[in-house]
Amino acid sequence: MGTAERREAPEDGVRARATVRRAAEAPDRDIPSRGHGADDAEAQQQQYYRPLWIEEPARRRRLPDPVRTSAVRAVLIVSVTLIQAMVAFLCTMAGSWLAFPMVISSVASTVVATWGVVDIWVTRQVWNQRDGVVSEPSSTARSLRRERRAARRQARAAQRERKQIGRRGGTGQLSHS
Repeated sequence: MGTAERREAPEDGVRARATVRRAAEAPDRDIPSRGHGADDAEAQQQQYYRPLWIEEPARRRRLPDPVRTSAVRAVLIVSVTLIQAMVAFLCTMAGSWLAFPMVISSVASTVVATWGVVDIWVTRQVWNQRDGVVSEPSSTARSLRRERRAARRQARAAQRERKQIGRRGGTGQLSHS
């Protein structure tokens, strides 16, 4: 039994599909087939085809790129800070001369790690205000996007109109009377 069949699926539909697929397959590959022809081998190969994994829908949407970048940066900074704090503690317990510089650098690194974590929150808020569209009629981002699209449409229409007038070659006359 594969991993996809063994794992409990969150939705009943996925579990039902895995059960139906398992029932439609042949029992085992090591059981010899009845026929020995080339067509039988091809049919047998098609009968045993099973995808390597079943794609499941994501539970949450992916983070926007700037937010994900700041989150990765924060995780790296926090992990380095924790390592520094552990080394400072061990140097202090050992009575090493390196204890004092490590404690000072750990304090500074803690300040930087706090900034990194706050940076995630700030980046997410900024992204939501600029690019995020909340599903409400009063969404500021939606109305701003609508205004920008209308302005771009008007600019393109005006540019097309200028090109058409230039192609006519006249002085803007509507008729030759």
